[in-house]
Amino acid sequence: MQTIKYVYWQEEGMWLGYLEEFPDYWTQGETREELEENLRDLYRDGDNSASIVTGLYLNGQMRHPASAPQIA
Repeated sequence: MQTIKYVYWQEEGMWLGYLEEFPDYWTQGETREELEENLRDLYRDGDNSASIVTGLYLNGQMRHPASAPQIA
């Protein structure tokens, strides 16, 4: 049996987590068992296909209301 490591926590009544191998792809469940099932699905998808692309980051910019120009 293969061991798959993951990180998990509970927040606002839901269990959240991600696989250590794919830290950019989070999933959730109403129970820890459901979370583990979703993590297994994520692992199968990532292990058997090219559907998970790691290392893709985008940058963006936005204006904060405090820095918006004042109109008199």
